[in-house]
Amino acid sequence: MSKPPLRPGSDEEWEALLHQLRQLPPAQPRPFFYARVRARLAAHPARPAAWYGWLDSVRRPAYVALLGLLGLAMSGDGVVLPPAAPHPASPANRPLAH
Repeated sequence: MSKPPLRPGSDEEWEALLHQLRQLPPAQPRPFFYARVRARLAAHPARPAAWYGWLDSVRRPAYVALLGLLGLAMSGDGVVLPPAAPHPASPANRPLAH
């Protein structure tokens, strides 16, 4: 893809715009904003934690699921992969001599 040619003076236009934005006063919240937020939070009391309350603190459930699958795969209980068939020439498959 070809680059379009820069307009002459485009950097100066951006600098002028940024200079104008820096001159504006900082934004302020509307009057009594924080008082309204506190009143709304106080109006809704915290609900009691259920037996699954610890799940509310998990911020990324995909990581929890991934760790669970990794733990299952690494557990060695054979759920993920069935055991391999023994090799016919292994010493465990030779008949015992009497």
